[in-house]
Amino acid sequence: MELWQQLKEIALALFDSQKLMTTLSQPEYVLAGFIMLNLIVFTETGLLIGFFLPGDSLLVTTGLVFYNLIHVQGLSWWLLPALLITLSIAAIIGDSVGYAIGYRAGPRIFNREQSFFFRKNHLLAAQEYYEKHGPFTIVVARFMPILRTFAPVVAGVGRMNYRKFLLYNIGGGIGWVFSMVLIGYVITPVLEKPLQKVFGAGFLLQNHIEKLIIIVVLASIAPMVLKFVRAKLLKRRKSDVVQIL
Repeated sequence: MELWQQLKEIALALFDSQKLMTTLSQPEYVLAGFIMLNLIVFTETGLLIGFFLPGDSLLVTTGLVFYNLIHVQGLSWWLLPALLITLSIAAIIGDSVGYAIGYRAGPRIFNREQSFFFRKNHLLAAQEYYEKHGPFTIVVARFMPILRTFAPVVAGVGRMNYRKFLLYNIGGGIGWVFSMVLIGYVITPVLEKPLQKVFGAGFLLQNHIEKLIIIVVLASIAPMVLKFVRAKLLKRRKSDVVQIL
């Protein structure tokens, strides 16, 4: 019953990075944290309803939390590799489930009506990206919110060879989890002291986690935004050329 209560508390704090960090930083919440974190990573990458979950921010926050648990509160160092391994597995399985959904549903999935739990426009955006970039989309999409939920589904619909998909899936899943978690994990020892020289000895990164998350998320979506802007500019130029002719 206590575990269930802890899971509920973590779930309620998901969209409040400061509260989430405070909750997960309690040593007695480690097991519940492991369970919830893996469930969220799996859901965001494997189920169409998971597109709204805070993947990048969650992983960065987790890195910050586990640095605190290990280096400040003295918990065992093995928590970090255990976390990285389980989250990577959850991400890989999640994408495989997404692929299976797309493979089984086939092209008819594009005929479904849009709803809160099914965003057809996101699926179409993923399809467009996949058509332009091919299998490498499975890797790149990991670092793009929303797109990472729908990219494996599109790969399944397109009947991408599963062995090939799995190769990209494993590479992308491990790369995404390790990079996001380790950014959070190393940022305190790397940046906190230099920033304290600028902002004063009382400056603590954990008190500015929202700003850090915004920077990470912006960095994640930057490629997608740049590509969108570039496509718009190219389309406008073509339109101008046609008008001149």
